[in-house]
Amino acid sequence: MLSFFRNKRGENKEFYLFFKNLLGFTPRNIQLYQIAFIHKSKSLDMGKGHRVNNERLEYLGDAVLSAIVADYLYKKYPNQGEGYLTEMRSKLVSRANLNKLAQKIGLSQLIQYNRMSQGVFKSIDGDTFEALVGAIYLEKGYKFTRHVVIDKIINIHVDVDAMAQTDWNFKSKLIDWGQKNHRKISFEVERVMYQGKESRRQYDVRVKVDNTPAEHAIEYSIKAAEQLAAEKTYKKYQEQGIINTTPNEG
Repeated sequence: MLSFFRNKRGENKEFYLFFKNLLGFTPRNIQLYQIAFIHKSKSLDMGKGHRVNNERLEYLGDAVLSAIVADYLYKKYPNQGEGYLTEMRSKLVSRANLNKLAQKIGLSQLIQYNRMSQGVFKSIDGDTFEALVGAIYLEKGYKFTRHVVIDKIINIHVDVDAMAQTDWNFKSKLIDWGQKNHRKISFEVERVMYQGKESRRQYDVRVKVDNTPAEHAIEYSIKAAEQLAAEKTYKKYQEQGIINTTPNEG
């Protein structure tokens, strides 16, 4: 049915090497994993209006990955409260972090997508990473998927302790700056987009400073979009000298 990836001796053997060398196993249900790497822009037309891509696997992988990371952080930080764990999970599963992780481990090179529209698909790497997690879960179950995500990916390719020290809650930082400097900070959902047949929503959120439009961001939740838009605005204001980078400024 699918011909993107051949067999182990075919021209796309790097697909198998990715699993064997990086993830430590060889897929059995190869078509399942092939689908995980098919972006919607390269959907397979199966006839009668049925198109195959990785959106369903992405939906499943998103939930599985969130559960695995929550479990991992709960055990790694036994003395931290719910707020800290929630923020750390948000950092680890953020679209920006998953995009970087997918690129780092070489997953991005295997994605099948319409290369004429590359710049439009800003979350394609992270989305495919989630789809891969969904595929592993379907074939191998939760325990094996947890092993791959934690032992083969997070423990090797992510410095979680360093990530814990990085700024994350730019929304709070921007609001605090606004309060100190008598500037009104607000967030506005400018549009809601629907992705694929599963109607997965994406939110385009714009920061406004004294009702003047600033930066915007698109994410799968309003909260995540607000955070990303706030980060872009905060960093841009730092570069422009509008926000002072001295410690007491925040």
